[in-house]
This record gives sequence, structure tokens and C-alpha cells, in this order.
Amino acid sequence: MPRKNLNHRNIASNLAEAIQELARITQSATSRTLKEEQLQIRLLHAYHHLNFAWNTRFLPMSVYGKMTERQFKQWGSYPSRIEKL
Repeated sequence: MPRKNLNHRNIASNLAEAIQELARITQSATSRTLKEEQLQIRLLHAYHHLNFAWNTRFLPMSVYGKMTERQFKQWGSYPSRIEKL
């Protein structure tokens, strides 16, 4: 069975967002200004983008750009399963 094409643009965009958030966390932790509430919020934001990168990896931009609130929540959640490749 042929594999679907990855949406590289979407994956790269979401990974870049996660990396930026992790860099902000790292900077705050290094400067010892990070508060627990900030850590929680920022990690949730980074996880959201990592989950989006995975859950929408095959999704065409035309569908991605018209997502519903329900899809936003679903695609931003940790995958229910990650299949073996």
C-alpha cells in the first residue's frame, strides 16, 4: 500500500513554532527567571505544535487552512496511537 505524501510545509512550520517555544523556555530557565506556570503554558504550546506536526502530516494545506474548532482541538492533542512504520 503506497504511503501518502507528507505535508512538509506544515510539518516545518509547526516544528519551527515548537523549537521557538522550547528556546524561550530554555532562555528563561538559564536566566533562572522561569516560573512553574510559564513552564506549563509554554510546554503545552510546544506539545501542541509537535502534535499538530504529527497529526496533520498528510493533510493538504487546503484542508488545514479551513479547519474547524473541533479539528483544531483534535489535531493539537497527543496522538491516540503512533503506528509502527
